Amino acid sequence: MDIKKVFENNKDWIANQLEKDPKYFDELAAGQSPEILYIGCSDSRVTAEEVMGAGPGDIFVHRNIANMVANTDLNTMSVINYAVQHLKVKHVVVCGHTNCGGIKAAMQHTDMGILNPWLRNVRDVYRIHREELDAIEDETKRYDRLVELNVQEQCINVIKTAEVQKAAAERGITVHGWIFDLHTGKLIDLNIDFEKITEDIVNIYRIKH
Repeated sequence: MDIKKVFENNKDWIANQLEKDPKYFDELAAGQSPEILYIGCSDSRVTAEEVMGAGPGDIFVHRNIANMVANTDLNTMSVINYAVQHLKVKHVVVCGHTNCGGIKAAMQHTDMGILNPWLRNVRDVYRIHREELDAIEDETKRYDRLVELNVQEQCINVIKTAEVQKAAAERGITVHGWIFDLHTGKLIDLNIDFEKITEDIVNIYRIKH
């Protein structure tokens, strides 16, 4: 997209919004009360609000390469803290997608420079689930499964945080793992049984309040 075109599009967008609702920007500036924190991939083809049919103020969005929730990433940890403790979101969604370049890069052995430490988080997911993944002979199916397992592990990382543990106990916040299928446009709920998959580790990560 031509960078100059962006500002022309912005003017048209403003005019369209005001035509539909003269108070649109007054209401927009008044504040936000989203019910969902969405943690997704930075991929330019996956836009959270558009995919979900949501408008401004509906979704609190954080995106990074391969939709990671790394406990050493202060950016992600700060987003979770703010969304859960201050905005009081009711749901946290981790959404991966098919054809994810970050996941594919992590499956290869190429030196990616500054990306190496970040992709190591995805490789850790592969290590945890190596037996299952190595048993999948078809490379595409193995890749698709790693996309799903990465979402699962990042959801577990969300559940590990003190903020989400406290919110789950006090007001029933829920965590969801989704996949966006670029081939069909569908959002797919992985319906992960978090209680089952965390039963052996829950006491390790539990924080008392």
